[in-house]
Amino acid sequence: MTRSEAQRLRAPIVLVHGLLGFARIRLGRWELTRYFPGIEEWLQSAGNRVAAANLSLTRGIADRAQELRRFIRATFPNEQVHILAHSMGGLDARYMISRLDMGDRILTLTTFGTPHRGCTFADWGLSKFNWMIRPFFRLWGMCDRAFQDLTTDSCRRFNEEVLDVPGVRYFSVAGRCDSSLVRPPYWLPHHIVSEREGANDSIVSLATASHGEAFEVWDSDHLSLVNWTNRKAHARGLWTDRLGDYQRVVGRLAGLGC
Repeated sequence: MTRSEAQRLRAPIVLVHGLLGFARIRLGRWELTRYFPGIEEWLQSAGNRVAAANLSLTRGIADRAQELRRFIRATFPNEQVHILAHSMGGLDARYMISRLDMGDRILTLTTFGTPHRGCTFADWGLSKFNWMIRPFFRLWGMCDRAFQDLTTDSCRRFNEEVLDVPGVRYFSVAGRCDSSLVRPPYWLPHHIVSEREGANDSIVSLATASHGEAFEVWDSDHLSLVNWTNRKAHARGLWTDRLGDYQRVVGRLAGLGC
């Protein structure tokens, strides 16, 4: 098997995006981008059946979990699936499995950069700007619950109530990004999370991203975990796509025989 060759799994794979995410962006008939660029096509090239969920941008975990449940039941009725979930999508999947009676439908959940114990940047942002965030979202008729659900207090309660389901295998991946490679929009969250939690992927720390029986750390920023090119790293000759890492992740799932 070459470095970029995927293994074929017996069960379908569901990709789940994070906060403010999407399955794909289209302009008329043209597809502009996907949330997991290159990953979906790479998995399909090996014969895997893959579907990317499209959840609400800013609704809370409970609502997004209901949407994910409906998507899986409609797309792969009566089948068990593997889930690969980025960022908040990992919390949505955990809630769905534990609280929405989907434990018998999910074989594995692998999370990438998911703040399982909350995000201290969410704590900081809400403490400073909650007075502005809520009116802004209400003005545009949008829900702001997701931001509340990502705080450390909310995730502490989440972990008390949302327990792993026996029979489902849980794995996780975290990113660790050098400060010199952090993208400009993430300078502030990287600085704040570094001070409060240590090493992080520009917004989610290693300390909060670990969950399950196997945990990996990649040299990656938050978006590069799902194969978005880090242009600063690319300019310095340090960028490689994530297919080699995903080959290892999918190989682990294939080793389970499902």
